[in-house]
Amino acid sequence: MVRVETELGNFTLGLEPERAPITTENFLAYVDGGHLDTARAYRVVTLGNQAPERDPKIEVVQMGIDPKDDQPQIFPPIAHEPTSVTGIKHQHMTVSMARLDPGTATSEFFICIGDQPELDFGGRRNPDGQGFAAFGKVVEGEDIVMKIFATAEPTEYPQTPVSAQKFTRV
Repeated sequence: MVRVETELGNFTLGLEPERAPITTENFLAYVDGGHLDTARAYRVVTLGNQAPERDPKIEVVQMGIDPKDDQPQIFPPIAHEPTSVTGIKHQHMTVSMARLDPGTATSEFFICIGDQPELDFGGRRNPDGQGFAAFGKVVEGEDIVMKIFATAEPTEYPQTPVSAQKFTRV
């Protein structure tokens, strides 16, 4: 498990190393190295703040090292572990890796708000149909995640993102 301390309060992630070993190991490398201690919830996606042509719509809170900060990646991208292999579905409070193409995930992750089946293997959110690599779930502090989600603005990228102070194994 990993405790995430933010300016709005703390939440705990329960990880699934047996089902998603590559993704979990990558996430824990970022945690253990202190690389996520300056992470921010730099993207809060709601049904109302996505481009009208974006279909299907999703709801997530995305955190990590903001790609807009132009920081070099600490570790290389990891192999993609689709939900068809892990069996971990994108349900309410599931934590998953953000990516562009399969095999490009690094330090950014997101938490599902509500069930998001379009993020699973075969889902339509990404044109490649490979879905995203889920690797755990919020097991404590759902109210804090919902507070972060409530900071959403008219665009997906809040002007003042919620900051994290510490990611710790517990």
